[in-house]
Amino acid sequence: MSMLTPPGMGGKYRITGDKYPRMSPPRRRGRLTLAAVASVAALGLLGWGTLQLIDVFTDGGKKTSAARAKDGCRTDKAAATHARVLPGPGQITVNVYNATERTGLAKETADQLKKRGFRIGDVGNASKEFDKKVKGTGVLLGPSTATNTSLPVLATQLADAERRTDAGRKGAVLDLILGDAFKGLTSQATADHALAALTAPAASPSASPKKNC
Repeated sequence: MSMLTPPGMGGKYRITGDKYPRMSPPRRRGRLTLAAVASVAALGLLGWGTLQLIDVFTDGGKKTSAARAKDGCRTDKAAATHARVLPGPGQITVNVYNATERTGLAKETADQLKKRGFRIGDVGNASKEFDKKVKGTGVLLGPSTATNTSLPVLATQLADAERRTDAGRKGAVLDLILGDAFKGLTSQATADHALAALTAPAASPSASPKKNC
């Protein structure tokens, strides 16, 4: 064995020239670098996944003030279009009766109501139940189903009239019984304004100002 042959190699290798066998263990720097890169990538994916979950449950926090304003406008518009549905004058038939001593009062009033779009039924003197017994401007009488429908509409024409309902009354026809204090229907302009206010959506006291949608 040559003196240049490293111990333990059993004469298997012989050093010649200027080339020598590698005696140190192979370097692991490449593996360490790869492991570090893999760890960074895994942490990055974990962080990205966490952000996605947060977005799902919190709506991402990406909804801008403009988007929130649009949502608010949609809500306001939906509330604004939720108007009260009532029958129009053309869908309401009214019997006009005179409970006073003045002649021709029922026909005169019926003609005015007809011009304002109401349908007219019977016209004449009031029954004994009401004749000469109505001291106010008048009585509006209808079935119980008319309490929040046709009666309020007719009441816009005679605001001071007393409203009554009869649970046993059939049909949808209303009675307008004119009393001693009656001097005429509410003016056309006032009646129209009252009717518009009646069918318009009620504004909430806590409603926010209108938005520019």
